Amino acid sequence: MRKRNKVAQLHRTKEHRSALISNMTTSLLHHEEIQTTVGKAKEVRRFVEKVITRAKKNLDENLDAAKKAHNIRLAGRLIKDKEVLAKLFNDIAARYKEINGGYTRILKIGPRKSDASEMALLELVNKKSLIDLKEERKVIRANIKSTKKDQAKAPENKKDEKNKKEKKDKKNKNKK
Repeated sequence: MRKRNKVAQLHRTKEHRSALISNMTTSLLHHEEIQTTVGKAKEVRRFVEKVITRAKKNLDENLDAAKKAHNIRLAGRLIKDKEVLAKLFNDIAARYKEINGGYTRILKIGPRKSDASEMALLELVNKKSLIDLKEERKVIRANIKSTKKDQAKAPENKKDEKNKKEKKDKKNKNKK
């Protein structure tokens, strides 16, 4: 008997189910809408709502830094992509600041052709347009590339600089 067991099995093992939910949650927050089966959409919705609520708690100015870090770590358990995690805490949480729950909607779109599974569109209620999302991603990726270039140009520490100079001096002596 399945009494007091609220988890939808989705015909998968625990590890496969948790990976599926994690990936679908990340995709939903990244693209702000995903197309999936109704059963998966209903299950993923539970986790997305909780993660957005957790991110909204970080908007409170009276919350100390340790609790903010804790909220980020808890959300990071489910969302592995750092870019999406930053988007959640900076952008999505701010959009839903005034709303208490109901951050997602499920729209049934009919059966799938191959196996007639009931399909649904799971989307965020206050989603941005596709053009805005693409522009944001370009800016974020440009910032990431520029920081990587800056890190590559900057030497690690002074010892590395001295070692490089000594190696150059040795090469110059050997050439002479």
